[in-house]
Amino acid sequence: MRNDFLTRDECTAMRGIAILAIMLHNYCHFIGRIVKENEYQFFTSHNEGFWQVITNPDNLLPVHLLSYFGHYGVPVFLFLSGFGLVKKYEQSDKVGTLPFVRYNYLKLLRMLIVGFTIFVIVDALTPGRFQFHWYNVIAQLLMYINVLPTPDKIIWPGIYWFFGLMMELYIVYRLLLYRRNTMYVIALVIVCWLMQIFCDPEGEILNRLRYNFIGGMLPFGLGILFARIPTLGTNNSHVGNKTFPRWEYIVTLLVSTVLIVAMSFWYQSWFFVPVFVIIGTIALVKVMPKWMLSVIIWVGTISAAMFVTHPIVRKIFITVAWKQDIYDGLMLYVVVTIALSWAVKQLIDRIPKPKL
Repeated sequence: MRNDFLTRDECTAMRGIAILAIMLHNYCHFIGRIVKENEYQFFTSHNEGFWQVITNPDNLLPVHLLSYFGHYGVPVFLFLSGFGLVKKYEQSDKVGTLPFVRYNYLKLLRMLIVGFTIFVIVDALTPGRFQFHWYNVIAQLLMYINVLPTPDKIIWPGIYWFFGLMMELYIVYRLLLYRRNTMYVIALVIVCWLMQIFCDPEGEILNRLRYNFIGGMLPFGLGILFARIPTLGTNNSHVGNKTFPRWEYIVTLLVSTVLIVAMSFWYQSWFFVPVFVIIGTIALVKVMPKWMLSVIIWVGTISAAMFVTHPIVRKIFITVAWKQDIYDGLMLYVVVTIALSWAVKQLIDRIPKPKL
């Protein structure tokens, strides 16, 4: 992807930004008095709380912002997944459905099994043990737990819902979108959007839809479309870093930030916030100083391990925020998560990689 609009390093940097947002969000929103996000449902009370803290800021404002917006790291991952699937599978020999599903399931399982095993041990040894049921454990390991009733009450740690979501999107991509006309992608995005806009914003139906591929189709589809646009996503592109001056990326980042905040307050526009999160993230990696970009790229290289590791560390260090100081706990959480993620990556890398 050296000559693409998004280089391989820039994609890795976007993963780094996404995992940092997710990791910090999943700590901050567990603190009782911090503003909560609108991720699966749209709560007016959450918006009112957010407006209150930005109009009357205190020393916890950064924590409020991370709690409210940090979950948007997930759409960035979905965008990169759609983008990567096109690059990997639509510019090479055709792959069969069963080998494709098997390969991507095993690829996810390499990460899940390591993180889940360590988490279960830590969870059993720390206060507040979760009551796992055998059928939910099987559903988690087979990655169909998202489709079961009340997913937010049976998926633990909660962030592992992403594995079921990705498995659904892989299947949808291979069965419905793989090497098909781009209009299929656009049509599916529209259908999934229409299935959500008439739901009760605070209802369980919307919650169930957004735990599954219907809620993630917009950023995933955007990644597919981005990779298929000839002037942006192919090696024949004449569009690159030199085409757009730095100031345009800065303006794009600022405008995206304003739109992300403004669109979060209205139910119908809230569905499209991920689009501007993705655009803003692309602009951000384009304007980062080289030294900062290199750091974020390194974080991106351990993003998979960090994804499965941070709930383990959170279970231990969230009590510091509850009993002592929020920023003390947050600092310990970040340092230990990064260190443990590096170690877990070494363990994951020792598991044989699946082959197509």
